Amino acid sequence: MSVAAPTRVELRLKQRYQDQIVPRLIQRFAYTNAMQVPRLVKVVANIGVGESIANPKALDAATADLKKITGQQPVVLKSRKAIANFKLRAGLPIGVKVTMRGARMYQFLDKLLSVGLPRIRDFRGISPTGFDGHGNYTLGLREQLVFPEIEYDKIDKLRGLEVTFVTTARNDDEARALLTELGFPFRK
Repeated sequence: MSVAAPTRVELRLKQRYQDQIVPRLIQRFAYTNAMQVPRLVKVVANIGVGESIANPKALDAATADLKKITGQQPVVLKSRKAIANFKLRAGLPIGVKVTMRGARMYQFLDKLLSVGLPRIRDFRGISPTGFDGHGNYTLGLREQLVFPEIEYDKIDKLRGLEVTFVTTARNDDEARALLTELGFPFRK
């Protein structure tokens, strides 16, 4: 499945960032230059597939799901060291990830905020505690079914998805302000 290049309509989030969010953040944090305003650098989506040790087909299914969700071919992650309690040897495939930048990143972000998060059952907002202290935010989703590309009948198992938003913010307050302006529904 190939994904067409994003059109002007799909990049509305980037345009809103440039036209509305940058001036608001300059005013709020008293930046002297527009280049000081934090921006989104990349989005990394990751699915851990620990069961692939016993069931190699699970890795193929996770790769297919992540490719449908992001429109990019995922990279297979391999274990770095052996852990006997988990029956894990070094070099075994244990997950898949995709790093999105530019137009594809904004397209994914728009889809996540406008379609994915509202489809979560009993959704009350995302956790405000997912920041790492350096301006990056990680969001965990319990199932991949919140994305419209995934068909319920064609999945073999519900898998969690971890999405990390990497920003140029110097601290968590700046990153939280940026993500709130982009439309992240943080829980109060």
